[in-house]
Amino acid sequence: MNEAELPEVSTMSYEAARDELIAVVNRLEQGSLTLDESISVWERGEALAARCEEWLVGARERLEKAKRGADAAEATE
Repeated sequence: MNEAELPEVSTMSYEAARDELIAVVNRLEQGSLTLDESISVWERGEALAARCEEWLVGARERLEKAKRGADAAEATE
C-alpha cells in the first residue's frame, strides 16, 4: 500500500492504528527498505504510536471519571 492509499492517522481507531504499527515494526525489522523508505515508514510509525497513545489516554480518563462517579454515588448512600 503506498502512502496515498493509507488512511489518515488522526481518523484511525485504536485497533487499526495498533495493527498498522505492528506491520510498520515488522517492515523495519526486515531491513529490506532503502534509507528514504525506512525514514518514511518510521515517521508513519511515530504518528501511529502517538495515535494509540491518544486513545489510551482518553480511555484512562474515561475510566477515572467513571470511578469518581461510582465513588461519589457510594458516598451519598
